Amino acid sequence: MKEALLPLCTCAAFVPLIAMAFAASAQSPAANENLQGKRVAILVTDGFEQSELVEPRKALDAAGAKTSIVAPEGGSVKGWSEKEWGKSLPVDVTLASAKPDQFDALLLPGGVMNPDKLRMNAEAVKFVKAFIDAGKPVAAICHGPWTLVEADAVRGRKLTSWPSLKTDIRNAGGTWTDSEVVVDKGLVTSRKPADIPAFNRAMIRAFTQAGKQAPAQE
Repeated sequence: MKEALLPLCTCAAFVPLIAMAFAASAQSPAANENLQGKRVAILVTDGFEQSELVEPRKALDAAGAKTSIVAPEGGSVKGWSEKEWGKSLPVDVTLASAKPDQFDALLLPGGVMNPDKLRMNAEAVKFVKAFIDAGKPVAAICHGPWTLVEADAVRGRKLTSWPSLKTDIRNAGGTWTDSEVVVDKGLVTSRKPADIPAFNRAMIRAFTQAGKQAPAQE
């Protein structure tokens, strides 16, 4: 009887190892989703929703991308963590120095204060519009699409966002839908922090597909 139980016990010992392997594969980018050498701009100012920058950035870095925080002012930008101020992150490039042709893709985190300030900044709107006009992929989450509306970048596109933006999006010529993630013509959008896992997968996929051309030059 003891001999019969031995194989069962041995197999049971491997269960945690198998589970760990599956978890690791779920977190790592697929072999055909490699952003090695690609440059991604993350446009924010104070008041960005912290998780909507930090988590997508981790996913991009894990896929091999070189990410840069672009902001109107140098130094650092302060995040918002749900109901209170969060961490400060260093700015890599000021908006005045950033050139859209140096990047392959754009990430627009949300937070109410962040995009509300950016959409009132002519240089920020111009920066976003340059990506759209060049046909480069853009990923925006939560209130992030506000800046896209100001850049006249949602017309004729289907997208999602935090629900309070749906009227603005429709008035700007876009089609709003209440979905976890929407991808249309290189634009990836999601509604809220809970959508980040699906948002990250769709963003990496879209950036990879668009990134099969030569990387942007520094």
